[in-house]
Amino acid sequence: MKFYSTKNAAEAFSLRDAVLKGLPDDKGLFLPEQVPVLPGSFFLSLQSKTLSEVAVEVSTAFLKGDVPEEDILRIATDAINFEAPLVKIGGKTAMLELFHGPTLAFKDFGARFMARLIAWLVKDSKQKTTILVATSGDTGSAVANGFYGVEGIDVVILYPSGMVSPLQEKQLTTLGKNITALEIKGTFDDCQRMVKEAFVDPELKSRRSLTSANSINISRLIPQSFYYFHAYAQTEPGTPVVFSVPSGNFGNLTAGILAKKMGLPVRKFVASTNANAIVPAYLQSGNFNPAPSVQTISNAMDVGNPSNFERLLQLHDRSVERMRKEISGYSFSDEQTREKMKAEYRSSGYILDPHGAVGLLGMEQYAVENGEDFFGIVLETAHPAKFKEVVEETLQIALPLPPALAEAASRKKNSVPLSKDFQKLKEFLLR
Repeated sequence: MKFYSTKNAAEAFSLRDAVLKGLPDDKGLFLPEQVPVLPGSFFLSLQSKTLSEVAVEVSTAFLKGDVPEEDILRIATDAINFEAPLVKIGGKTAMLELFHGPTLAFKDFGARFMARLIAWLVKDSKQKTTILVATSGDTGSAVANGFYGVEGIDVVILYPSGMVSPLQEKQLTTLGKNITALEIKGTFDDCQRMVKEAFVDPELKSRRSLTSANSINISRLIPQSFYYFHAYAQTEPGTPVVFSVPSGNFGNLTAGILAKKMGLPVRKFVASTNANAIVPAYLQSGNFNPAPSVQTISNAMDVGNPSNFERLLQLHDRSVERMRKEISGYSFSDEQTREKMKAEYRSSGYILDPHGAVGLLGMEQYAVENGEDFFGIVLETAHPAKFKEVVEETLQIALPLPPALAEAASRKKNSVPLSKDFQKLKEFLLR
């Protein structure tokens, strides 16, 4: 399979180049020249397949010819060794729980798969590879866990000081070994900008082997498509399905669009955002106006200039009308988010994290505007205990920590403070 930059469709790149470069020199984003369409036999037997089996078949469609099939089997089954159950909370609505991996967030799908694929791609390299990643919360911990102890790879994580939850910070700053956390005095958008600048800096490119683990890297999006197929397999055959996706950098929604292009029958996607309503505003006006990110209780979605918007545009032929046919967008305040968390806990006993609450609000708003002749699947992207303070304060309950989080909470934070000046990051990487 060949890949191209969203800024220049004429030049073709190999899988190795697309994954290890992370970002094209022209600052576009990589997409496959052709999205593989899965055969009808795959969908006929989908309900009998395990999540791991889905992972193998979907990743083979992308990687076959570049990676030996026995290695694809090993990469996919080793990476996706946990479940993603669909939990009904009402007659026509269910939460797709994506927090059963080691760091209790959906980012485990992409990070674990990517870590194993990159390790395979660089196994014969004599130069160390540095993974450079910006995080607004869960990406950092998932990447740190996925790459921890991997030979020949160092990981440098940039996160905004004071803008991730305490448990998220502990997960990404306490591992040590080949993992370094840079605590940036700025916002997530500053972290993301610094990472992008690093990838196109001539001196860094000549002296360091850099790649990204953010959703700007195409190898993050491929595994994120797995759970859309698995979720659909857990519904009644023939039922129209709508997915509501809590959205920040829009990698998760882009993966859903890829799944649909691979043949998954989806009626509509709902882009559910917090106060950082850049894409819902675009869907209304047709104008894309990035803005400084606003801090909210659903911090993983605090993104004012979502990178994957460029991919969404390209996948819809750069047409707002075509995007509107596939995606509806809504935004909600912290007050609305808290009220939804309370209401759902009272009605069903289900404990939503703030991101899942935003997703459920989006699904309900879509139903109000479009009727309810569909089954709604809301992506619950993180375990509520990762936002313990917000959940406990909102619901007035004591929320026990799962063992993985309790262990992380007991470790000592170890981060390197750094300004939001790119030159400081460059100096650090060159040292």
